[in-house]
Amino acid sequence: QVHVVESGGGLVQAGGSLRLSCTASGMIKSIRSMAWYRQAPGNQRALVAILFDGGDTTYGDSAKGRFLISRAAVKNTVYLQMNALTPEDTAVYYCKLVQQGNDYWGQGTQVTVSS
Repeated sequence: QVHVVESGGGLVQAGGSLRLSCTASGMIKSIRSMAWYRQAPGNQRALVAILFDGGDTTYGDSAKGRFLISRAAVKNTVYLQMNALTPEDTAVYYCKLVQQGNDYWGQGTQVTVSS
């Protein structure tokens, strides 16, 4: 069993920053990737950023130039540094771990950006 837990969400004013954390625990064997997605009310869940085991990253259009995904020294933890936040970034942010062909999702953390 693999458990994924997000933290760091909250309320921030437009133009501010937040750093989200995602930590995986349990039967961690060979992580293929860890990624952040977000879902706003009425919208589909969308990719924010993904970090592959080899270090490559991919960003969704909404994150390019403002967000940075990184990994802690302990490889089962990733961060999402979010800068220049706007109200359009308001959403529940989810972390997904991919391992041995299986996807493991966290419960999500709410990010609310006030104007």
